[in-house]
Amino acid sequence: MRILLTNDDGIDGPGLAALERILAKEHEVIVVAPDKQHSGGSHRITFNGPVHVKPINPTRYECDGTPADCTRIALGYICPGVDWVVSGINAGANLGTDVFLSGTVAAAREAMLLGTSSIAISQYSGEGHTIDWDKTQKLAETVLRNLLSRELPAGKFWNVNLPDLTLHDDLHSIETEDCLVDLMPLPNNYVREGDRFVYLDRYHDRQREQGSDVDVCLSGKISVSLV
Repeated sequence: MRILLTNDDGIDGPGLAALERILAKEHEVIVVAPDKQHSGGSHRITFNGPVHVKPINPTRYECDGTPADCTRIALGYICPGVDWVVSGINAGANLGTDVFLSGTVAAAREAMLLGTSSIAISQYSGEGHTIDWDKTQKLAETVLRNLLSRELPAGKFWNVNLPDLTLHDDLHSIETEDCLVDLMPLPNNYVREGDRFVYLDRYHDRQREQGSDVDVCLSGKISVSLV
């Protein structure tokens, strides 16, 4: 298969490199990724000026636009007709209402809107923990092989979140669970300092519905959601 890879962490992101290593084993891979990080940039698309795309080699392109720009330009002009778009692997989870905020997820959503099957994949890490990208790559390879072979309903894409792998010695023991996206809002808590409002980010303690993607991933399982 021909697969387009992109992300929101930038073309030099370790998660994107892991995706390339996984998928280039069995598939033709084309990379069109942002030249810098766009985390939290959601589904912004550049309409008010040009988007520059620089070829690095025949299968890798650096784009100064957003993740959604990368998907649009790639599917329209660089690699039309690819079988799948895979976005990630994001450094950090994209769970629950994160799907509305994430550039990683937006790149996959844009592919779906343009009629191409897609997957967004992210790696959750607990507070103070460091991502071990070798372990992430091994786990992601198994998950992606499965999803690329599953039937994807029209108008949907997969959103995958890998759990904190520092909690697991045996990757083979990690369960995968299909689950719904949790629509409970993130806490709306800020510290006010004059005219400045600083968000109190307690992501790891966020409320969640039992059995939702937030609950599944933060409980140590792989969450797989149709979005």
